[in-house]
Amino acid sequence: MKATGIVRRIDDLGRVVIPKEIRRTMRIREGDPLEIYTSNDGEVIFKKYSAISEMSENASQVADIMYKLASCPVVIFDRDHVVAVAGVSRKEFNERRVSPELEDMMENRRNFFAENGVMGFIAAEGIEKRAIASMPILSAGDVTGAVIFLESEKSKSVNELQKSLISAASQFLGKQLEA
Repeated sequence: MKATGIVRRIDDLGRVVIPKEIRRTMRIREGDPLEIYTSNDGEVIFKKYSAISEMSENASQVADIMYKLASCPVVIFDRDHVVAVAGVSRKEFNERRVSPELEDMMENRRNFFAENGVMGFIAAEGIEKRAIASMPILSAGDVTGAVIFLESEKSKSVNELQKSLISAASQFLGKQLEA
């Protein structure tokens, strides 16, 4: 844990303002859920809550099935980080942050399909592989993450099977979060 040097007082309703710079750095947006932890030392810790991370085992199974059916690498993200991968090194992708391009696509609820020579976009910071398909995961009307197919030696654009798979996976994960 790292001290920021910022001190805030609790108001009469028990609220604490998280400074804008910390919210920006930690990508905390208005309405984001925060989980509260306490320690025996009197520490109160706020951690961004990710429902998809809670079901990372299911997300990993979905990614594995998609990879086996489409023969194309798959990455599943929550709003901020990689949650599950198949067809690429888990070590390389583990806990990578979403790229600004993917964050914008999720924020605007846009799908992406690389077709007819359209270049994909970088999905995770620090990773050079490009996404050839992307679909946000929606749960109870909110964007909770995204499912991505990455380019491979065999695939530089998306086919109909991959479109169907990414749509089904996105909807399945969204429904699992609502249950």
